[in-house]
Amino acid sequence: MNFTPYETFEHGADIGVRGYGRTLEEAFENGARALFALLVENFEEVRPEKEIALEVSAELPDELFVTWLNRLLTVSDLERMVFKDFEVHLSGDKLQGKALGEPLDPARHHLGVEVKGATFTLARVEKQGELWVAQCVVDV
Repeated sequence: MNFTPYETFEHGADIGVRGYGRTLEEAFENGARALFALLVENFEEVRPEKEIALEVSAELPDELFVTWLNRLLTVSDLERMVFKDFEVHLSGDKLQGKALGEPLDPARHHLGVEVKGATFTLARVEKQGELWVAQCVVDV
């Protein structure tokens, strides 16, 4: 089955990100891709040269998704990196993941929207038919 792995959607002055996956983990990974595709217009050209390990926890799946995206934004900002590939492993209320990317290079990376953070607005994680969906609105 083919499906679009991620998308964005309009929400007032902000933008929503949505990841789809055959597994919950894949939906979280693709939600992160949707986020970074907003940040870097030429997202497909980002190289997965450096790997950063991340761990977050939250009681509810939608909380975990928002926390995951916010941690990625924080690490991206602190490390001055842009990410392209993601690996997520879920166990109960814990997410262990990896973000792969490269140092931000304004000469090469065409910066898109500045995202301030992921919010709980329209946050949901659920199975729809054969696919998992993870989504939320990000503050821009």
